[in-house]
Amino acid sequence: MTKNILIISITVAAGLIALLIWGGAKNVEKINPAMDSFAQCLASKNITMYGAKWCSYCQKQKADFGASFKYVPYVECLENTKQCLDLGIQGYPTWIFPSTGSGQVPDGEKLVGYQGLEKLAEASGCKL
Repeated sequence: MTKNILIISITVAAGLIALLIWGGAKNVEKINPAMDSFAQCLASKNITMYGAKWCSYCQKQKADFGASFKYVPYVECLENTKQCLDLGIQGYPTWIFPSTGSGQVPDGEKLVGYQGLEKLAEASGCKL
């Protein structure tokens, strides 16, 4: 009887370990040097995304960048309400392009709503 319990315990433990390894591997975002460079270019031009945690389009926009989103200047409007109101943020996400003198978007312009990466690249002058 104890032999059967030992075999069952080992089988369950092996299954749990396999599940943890397999499940954890799905959540690891791959490093993408090209996307890192694109996100860092946006940051170097002070192009900022304003959004809200509950916004599905914001979540989609962040997902487009994957792990590289950590380089994108981002303001959570739920935590920075005054700043977002002062800037006239009325929809999420909103990308604000400061006075930089480059790219396709006029200085100080806002892009409101989900923007594909190609649109952001074109508007910012950053290479995708």
